[in-house]
Amino acid sequence: PPSFTALQSTMSEEAGPSGQSQSQSQSQTQSQPGSSSSSGPTSASQSSSGSGTLSSVDTVPVADLSSIPEEPEEPEAKYWGRMVPLIRGFTVHNCIEHHYYFGRDSRCDYAFNDPIILQSPRYKTYSKRHFRIFRDGKLVYLEDLSGNGTWVDDTEVGKGKKIPLNNNSVVSLADPKHKVFMFVDMTEDDQPNFPKEFREKYHVTRRIGSGVCGEVRLAIERETCKKVALKTINKNDFPSIGVRRHFLYEQFKEILNPCLIKTEDFYQTDESYYIVLEYVEGGELFSRIKTEKQLKEDIAKLYFYQMLKAVEYLHDNGIIHRDLKPENVLLTSHDDECLIKITDFNQSKILEESSLMKTLCGTPTYLAPEVFTAASTGGYTRAVDSWSLGVLLFICLGGYPPFNPESSAMPVRDQIMSGHYCFIRSQWQFVSSNAKDLVKKLLVVDPAKRLSISEALEHPWLKVRALSHLPCLPTETTGTSQPTQASTRAAERPVRTQPARVRQLTRQIL
Repeated sequence: PPSFTALQSTMSEEAGPSGQSQSQSQSQTQSQPGSSSSSGPTSASQSSSGSGTLSSVDTVPVADLSSIPEEPEEPEAKYWGRMVPLIRGFTVHNCIEHHYYFGRDSRCDYAFNDPIILQSPRYKTYSKRHFRIFRDGKLVYLEDLSGNGTWVDDTEVGKGKKIPLNNNSVVSLADPKHKVFMFVDMTEDDQPNFPKEFREKYHVTRRIGSGVCGEVRLAIERETCKKVALKTINKNDFPSIGVRRHFLYEQFKEILNPCLIKTEDFYQTDESYYIVLEYVEGGELFSRIKTEKQLKEDIAKLYFYQMLKAVEYLHDNGIIHRDLKPENVLLTSHDDECLIKITDFNQSKILEESSLMKTLCGTPTYLAPEVFTAASTGGYTRAVDSWSLGVLLFICLGGYPPFNPESSAMPVRDQIMSGHYCFIRSQWQFVSSNAKDLVKKLLVVDPAKRLSISEALEHPWLKVRALSHLPCLPTETTGTSQPTQASTRAAERPVRTQPARVRQLTRQIL
């Protein structure tokens, strides 16, 4: 309804030649919603022309303003759940009704008919009606309708059976590894401690890892459904980093290399720091080695080359990783032939000296000999990363760590200090002599005689044409703190695993 000020303005407007206001018709329309200017009740002061317009003095009394009806607002839809897609081609589905069917059939409430899905080799594994979700009181269930299988959090449901859907439950279709949806319970708020602006942008889900700095959880960007990794650091655990934090975040944003995890966002509260990192699907190299026992030599070569290039980039930018281990090497897919991403390279910049030394000593298997003798982390050079990469290569090829309590009566520290390790024949009989030679030249106790990263890249093992069928890095970024525009674009370009892309990237390894 018009305000009193607007009515006064209408009354004061200059009348036209017939003695009527130029905007009277508009005023009446505003004052009587839903009616036309010629259908209202006739007023004694209407003009003799019969136009039906009010004179400039015939305004709605102020006392009647409260009785003028307002347009009713549509009630906001109440969602009880949301199905968030985890792969391309699927879209967000907000749950309002009692139940929904999902499948290939166009009659399903959620039909798998996006062109990306239709062209996927997995499309035929989806059933016409694959599963149903429904609400029973306050509980939400998934019913499996497919003979090809449906899994909830890696538990097979079974055709004709149902299973409860909890907040952040992951739904896989036709294959437990083919994770398609995540269910978000919209009736509960389990993230009240996060900053408001963070909660508005991201939805935090399950825990995917932990470390000395704190836990890591999977999060979903609400607008795009993009998955990210959220690292939470308790301020009380690291009180000395507060002043440097924003500065360091800006530094980390500039680290753009296809084989290094990208820092995407940063938030903080009085209690915690929240670092938003790039998320990759393939998990840790540690898990891959544990599953396969030991890697094929050409796959180990592929991964190791990428590790070298990533560490070379860090060194060129003045960063020593200091904590290279299989847990800090992530894989971009579950395929053997994939890109790797090194993470936690910012740890040496984030942690204060005492915390960093405590962290490093917590994983002595990968530490260089000089770390044990240095008075502080400032007492050694980038050669420590060469040693750690030597240990990593040994584990990839042999399937066991070179320095461990089971291989010798010597304590692990003494094994490292003396460079005491052995190639178990049964584990190394099919590994090439060039690969063993590179391991030996990296695991040299004297850092001055140890191969540098650049020297390792020139080793004969990495100079043969044996990797022509394997994937590789995108166009390399330069080893400067300010990457070129072209290299930055290459680093930010999404990594794809299609065969054509794989072949194109492979050529750059050697």
